[in-house]
Amino acid sequence: MSTATTHDAHHEDHPSGLLRWVFTTNHKDIGTLYLIFALLMLFIGGAMAMVIRAELFQPGLQFVEPQFFNSMTTMHALIMVFGAIMPAFVGLANWLIPMMIGAPDMALPRMNNWSFWILPFAGVMLVSTLFMEGGAPASGWTMYPPLVLQTGDAFPFLIFSVHLLGISSIMGAINVIVTIVNMRAPGMTMMKMPLFVWTWLITAYLLIAVMPVFAGAVTMLLTDQYFGTSFFNAAGGGDPVMFQHIFWFFGHPEVYIMILPAFGVVSQIIPTFARKRLFGYSSMVYATASIAFLSFIVWAHHMFTVGMPLTGELFFMYATMLIAVPTGVKVFNWVSTMWKGSMTFETPMLFALGFVVMFTIGGFSGLMLAITPIDFQYHDTYFVVAHFHYVLVTGSLFSLFAAAYYWLPKWTGNMYDEKLGKLHFWLSTIFVNVLFFPQHFLGLAGMPRRIPDYAVQFTEFNQISSIGGFAFGITQLLFVYIVIKTVRGGSKATDEVWEGAEGLEWTLTSPPPYTVSAPLRRLNSPPAGQGRHDRWRPGLGS
Repeated sequence: MSTATTHDAHHEDHPSGLLRWVFTTNHKDIGTLYLIFALLMLFIGGAMAMVIRAELFQPGLQFVEPQFFNSMTTMHALIMVFGAIMPAFVGLANWLIPMMIGAPDMALPRMNNWSFWILPFAGVMLVSTLFMEGGAPASGWTMYPPLVLQTGDAFPFLIFSVHLLGISSIMGAINVIVTIVNMRAPGMTMMKMPLFVWTWLITAYLLIAVMPVFAGAVTMLLTDQYFGTSFFNAAGGGDPVMFQHIFWFFGHPEVYIMILPAFGVVSQIIPTFARKRLFGYSSMVYATASIAFLSFIVWAHHMFTVGMPLTGELFFMYATMLIAVPTGVKVFNWVSTMWKGSMTFETPMLFALGFVVMFTIGGFSGLMLAITPIDFQYHDTYFVVAHFHYVLVTGSLFSLFAAAYYWLPKWTGNMYDEKLGKLHFWLSTIFVNVLFFPQHFLGLAGMPRRIPDYAVQFTEFNQISSIGGFAFGITQLLFVYIVIKTVRGGSKATDEVWEGAEGLEWTLTSPPPYTVSAPLRRLNSPPAGQGRHDRWRPGLGS
C-alpha cells in the first residue's frame, strides 16, 4: 500500500521566489493567485462604492462632479463583477475541483496560468481609464449606446479590457469542463460528484455560451465608434435597443454564473454542520441545470420599459417567474438538510445560513421585479439596486466568505480565529442590511438609480444606507486580518478539519501536498452512504 507521494516544492526544476508565482502551473498556486487578485479588486471596487455613498449622504453635490460619480458607478460594477466575484469563484474552482474529484491537477495547467495572468493586465487597463482624457467610462456597466459612445479616450481601453476579462473566463471554463469530464477518480460517476463540482460544470458551460455574445456586442460598439458602422445608430439604420437585447442575452446568464458556484459552496457547507447528507442530491443537480437553461430565456425582463409587444412582455414575465421554482427547490433542500440535524454554528455555517436567508430576500424582490406592470414602477430605481445587491453581496460574497472560512484550514493547515470569524459575520450581516435594506424603500418611493443628487425627501434613508456602507466596508478589513493571521500560523488543523465533512479533499493532509502524484483508486467498500469517506481513498491498491 502506497500513500500519496509528494514532491517537495523545492524540486530541482521548480522555480522559487517570485518566479514560482509567475510561471506556476500548479492548481493550488493559481487558485491562490486568483483569490488574492479578487480580494485586491474587492477593495478597489469597494473604495469606489465608498465614493458613491459619501456623495449620496445628503442632497446636493458634495464631493465629486456628476461625470466622475457616473464613472464610479460604472467602474464599481465592472470591477466587482469581472474583477472580484468571478475570479474569486475561479480561484475556488482551481483549488478545490482537482482535490474533490481526485485529480492530480487541472487538465490544462499552462492555459490555467495564462488565464490568470491576463487578469491583472485587464484590471490595470480598466483602472487606468480613470486617468485618461475625458475620464473613465460613465455609461453604467451595461455600456448602452449612444451614451457609452460619449466616452473619451478611455473607450477602446474599456472594450479591450472587457475582451481580455472575457477571454480569461472562457479559458478558465474550458479548463474546468475538461478537468471534471476527464479526470475524475475511478468510481466517481457524475451523480456522485460533490455539488460544488456540479455547479461549476454547469457554470462553465454558461460562460462558454455567453462570453462570445458579449464580445460580439462590445466589438460592434467599437466599430460603430471608429469604423463608421451603424449597428446601434438609429441615424444609420441601426437600433440602440438591439444592443440591450444582445447585452442582456449575455448579462442574465452572467448573474447566474456569479450565483451557481455559491449554491455549490452552500450545498457543501450545510450538510457538514448539520451532520446529515444533503437532502435531495439529484433534485439539486436538476434544479441547477434548470436554472442554467431558464437563464437564457429571460433576458428581456431587464427591458420591460423599452416598448416591446405585450406577448413578449408576458413571455418574459412568466419565464422569469418560472426560475423561482428550481431556486425554491434548492432553498427547501437546504432547509430540509438542516431539519433535525445536529447543527453547530461555526463561522462557515453562519455565513451559509446568512446566505440562505438574505439570498431568499433578494429572490423575492426579483420576483416583484419580474411582474411586468409592477416593474414599470420599479425600473431604474433604487429598488433594483437593493435587489441585485442582496443577490450579489449577501449571496455571492457571503458564500465566498463561507468558503474561505470552510476551506482555509485545509489550505493552510492552520485554524482561523473562531471568535474573530463570528465577529466578522455579525458585523457584516448587520451592516449589509443597514446598507441595502433602506434602498428598497428609496426605490418604492421613486428615487432613480445612478444619480449624484436627489430630492430632499430621500435624505434619511440615504444617510442610513451610507453609514451602513462605510461600516460594512471597514468590517472587511477584519476579514483580511483573519486571513493573514491564519496563513501565518495558529492552532494546527486536523486532516479532516470539520467533524461532519464529507468528500475527497478531507482525505488529504492539511495543508495538502503541493503535488499529488498517486492517482485515487477505488476502494472495495460498503455502498455509498454507509460511512464517511467510504468510496475512495488516495493511493490505496486497485
